[in-house]
Amino acid sequence: MPDTLPPPGSDKPGQDNQRISLLDPHNWLWLVVLFSLWYFYSDQTRSTAETIAYSQFKAAVRESHVKSITFRGDQILGTYTEGSDPPRFVAVVPAVPDDDLLPLLEEKGVTIAAESSQQPRWLQLLLGLLPWLLIGGFFIYSTRVMQQRMGGAGGLFSFGKSRAKRYEHTASAVTYDDVAGLDSAKQDLQEIIDFLRNPDRFRKLGARMPRGILLMGPPGTGKTLLAKATANEAGVPFFSVSGSEFIEMYVGVGASRVRDMFAEARANAPALIFIDEIDSVGRVRGTGVGGGHDEREQTLNQILAEMDGFSREEAVVVLAATNRPDVLDPALLRPGRFDRKVTLELPQSHAREEILKVHLREVPLADDVRIDELVGKTVGFSGADLANLVNEAALLAAREDKERVTREHFSKAHDKIVMGSERPDLLNPSERRRTATHESGHALIAYLLPESDPLHQVSIIPRGRALGATQQLPAEDRHNYPQSYLETRLAVMLGGRAAERVVLDSVSSGAVDDLEQATRIARMMITQWGMSDEIGPVHYKVGTEHPFLGYELTQERDFSEATAARIDSEVRRIIEQAQDLATRTLRENRAALGRVIESLIEKETLTREDIDALVGTDPTPEPAEG
Repeated sequence: MPDTLPPPGSDKPGQDNQRISLLDPHNWLWLVVLFSLWYFYSDQTRSTAETIAYSQFKAAVRESHVKSITFRGDQILGTYTEGSDPPRFVAVVPAVPDDDLLPLLEEKGVTIAAESSQQPRWLQLLLGLLPWLLIGGFFIYSTRVMQQRMGGAGGLFSFGKSRAKRYEHTASAVTYDDVAGLDSAKQDLQEIIDFLRNPDRFRKLGARMPRGILLMGPPGTGKTLLAKATANEAGVPFFSVSGSEFIEMYVGVGASRVRDMFAEARANAPALIFIDEIDSVGRVRGTGVGGGHDEREQTLNQILAEMDGFSREEAVVVLAATNRPDVLDPALLRPGRFDRKVTLELPQSHAREEILKVHLREVPLADDVRIDELVGKTVGFSGADLANLVNEAALLAAREDKERVTREHFSKAHDKIVMGSERPDLLNPSERRRTATHESGHALIAYLLPESDPLHQVSIIPRGRALGATQQLPAEDRHNYPQSYLETRLAVMLGGRAAERVVLDSVSSGAVDDLEQATRIARMMITQWGMSDEIGPVHYKVGTEHPFLGYELTQERDFSEATAARIDSEVRRIIEQAQDLATRTLRENRAALGRVIESLIEKETLTREDIDALVGTDPTPEPAEG
């Protein structure tokens, strides 16, 4: 049975009849516009006619130049005979009667007509009402727009209604089979699915299900997808809303929408409510984090009150997602509200393989595509990043009119996602050599130091904002960073600047991003991880951030100016120590560095195998210069 029946009189199923409604202010405005165009067009004759004196008019009649005239009040509207330019004229009848005019007109054979000078009553009425119609139509139109913005289809009366979208279970909906790589999270939610499917089984044993479940994790890890799959697996109505949709400029609107959403969910129980980005309304109250906001705090208070109002008989579960659990109000996280916290991390190698298999189901692959190779190249990718990788590779294949997606397409898609799109012919010859020197320094340090991540490739093709790039692919997923690994990482970052100094005897601005990342890691080593004997095993608040991903939450520091000076001194010492290691290593392998530079200038991109061949031809290190 179709979702919508065709209207009566339509020729095709689903075809809507176009009917004009006089209640629609848009149609009013169109009618007024059309009438105005007709009125001014019909009056165009007078506006384009030549105005002449009465004496000129009589002289033209005597000379037989007038073809016809029309008396309209005190005006004479006439047309000349053929060949006159302009063909029409207007004259004004004098106040004194002219008894000679009519005999003269009859004598010359002029066609005579007369019209009333007054406009029709309906036209006078319409012209009098026209300004008021325009004002009324504009007022109705403005009211409609305000109603749609403030209250949706229901107008102003639905201003406080819930904005949550309701989804029903369908055969084509997302299920747990479509959510790969989140096995532990799915196990935590399986109990909720069983409860929503059969709540009586739990009530008989006196068990109470968690009222709220908080999904925490970085962006792109599948929090929203997992919530939809949970509702579909349970086969219950799914109410989805973003936390920002509760907030309006009027205090109390968000709380009203929360009440309406929970009331609707209770009426359709068992049901599942999903609040995405709950940190937009759930921030800590009464602090500087997020600022004071009466509407946001009232909305949060209403969410807390509604979750407290759940009884054991109500089969309603609230799922919420955030990537900022550190800013949430403690009242949200206490038992009785969001009892369970499900953490979603970036997928590991096995999870990435499962996610790729899901996204590659409908992608025709060439024989040279290896999923294990894609898994190794995507360390640190989220589920959304992996989906984007597959899509970009398919787009590249379609652009080249290929029937299958090849290994090269995935390689280009990976480079585009990680480094940006290519910008060829951007570098002049001198910049090209300096960039090759810089990237060769990164590549050789990454290749030679034992604690470094394996080198994948190095390129001097400009991509995005970078003039070149050196890629390393970790051999395994890391959760802990040893001090030796971090010190090697710093040396690799500073290898480009060291190569410029060794080969070109000068440095450039190209190392700005390297210095920024190196300073961030060095400061984390000292203030967060206690990797400095001078500072000691102490933790200082200078920000919460990832050493390589770079996201940061600035915090007020909790140490003195003297300690800050010591921290700055240690940061400089660690960075200079890493730079000395990079410089010494490059000087000891000066000939190999030169070969890598020349080959990179020639080929633009070198792989790990190319570096093997270039460095392996000179197995003995050169003596240090200077």
